[in-house]
Amino acid sequence: MAARPDAFSDLLSTRIEGDELVMSIRGRWLVTGPRPSWAKVRGDQWPVQIRPVVDGLETWDSSLLLFFMEVHSWCRTTGARFEQRDLPPRMCQLLAQLEEVEPESIPQDRGEDPLSAVGLAAADAVVKVRGISSFVGECVLSAFRVARSPRLFRWRDCLGEMQQCGAMALPIVSLISFLVGVTLAYTGAIVLRQFGGDIWVADLVGLGMVREMGAMMTGIVLAGRTGAAFAAILGNMKMNEEIDALETLGVSPVDFLVLPRLVALGLMMPLLTLYASALGILGGISVALGVLSIPPAAFWVEMLSLVDLSDTVVGVIKGITFGLIVGLSGCLRGLQSERSAAGVGKAATSAVVTAILLIIVADAVYAVIFNILGL
Repeated sequence: MAARPDAFSDLLSTRIEGDELVMSIRGRWLVTGPRPSWAKVRGDQWPVQIRPVVDGLETWDSSLLLFFMEVHSWCRTTGARFEQRDLPPRMCQLLAQLEEVEPESIPQDRGEDPLSAVGLAAADAVVKVRGISSFVGECVLSAFRVARSPRLFRWRDCLGEMQQCGAMALPIVSLISFLVGVTLAYTGAIVLRQFGGDIWVADLVGLGMVREMGAMMTGIVLAGRTGAAFAAILGNMKMNEEIDALETLGVSPVDFLVLPRLVALGLMMPLLTLYASALGILGGISVALGVLSIPPAAFWVEMLSLVDLSDTVVGVIKGITFGLIVGLSGCLRGLQSERSAAGVGKAATSAVVTAILLIIVADAVYAVIFNILGL
């Protein structure tokens, strides 16, 4: 009984002897010529033992060894036995060397159990939430210590960070906010002009910028600009063992490095939010004047008929929260950074992703809370 393709009859032939498949190897086995596939040679047979026999082999090189390795790999997978007692000693020696170079590894089903995946993901989420909660707790305790002893606070560092995250961020915040206002006005004009409600563009832009987009876009911009910078700076300090030196001297890294940055963002984010809202409204006014022929005075009066102080307070509260989120995310990822250049880069990326995710979650939570409160 044979199990070989006719195309390779000059290289090998097979026969079944009970549960054993005997392969007769002959001809010229060269890497420059064709080599049979074990799957086609075996066919639909599942032998318990495979025994190659050299019979009329003229010349051979690594092509024959690779074929034997393919057969040997199949035997490891199925549990069959590869019997090589009839092979020349030199060939057996080379096969043994190949097995040492490529250690024995039985292919396994690498598909992860769904329950195990869910359990590991839940455990990882618990560890991450616990780390965030612990860090937030340390920051709260540090704030209480500074409140009791204000002279311990590093005001010079805080002022420097306020300049970096506040005044230095004005250009990018101005551009983004103005364009967001323009986009809102154009989008509203497409729908409202069909119903003759052009003037309501003022309500759409004003309410959208003051309550949502002003704080949201400012938070996202600072997450990519300031949050990543915080993570990179603290990660670099950790890599250079500067944070370890502070702890050795008895100085808390949270008091010395984190709290000034949190205070700076907490103070500057409300101002940047108001500034972003004003620039967004200015963008809406420009579109209303240029496209809808609505005078700025009419735009302003209509906007004030809907937007009041409560909407501004909502935007400011969101701005403060988003600023603290950006600062906490950047500092946390920086302190958790690995001690390598790649680790610093990963920390900066993780800080941006974490901040944006938490900003969106916080905005959704605020939307529910303010709706319940009627604000």
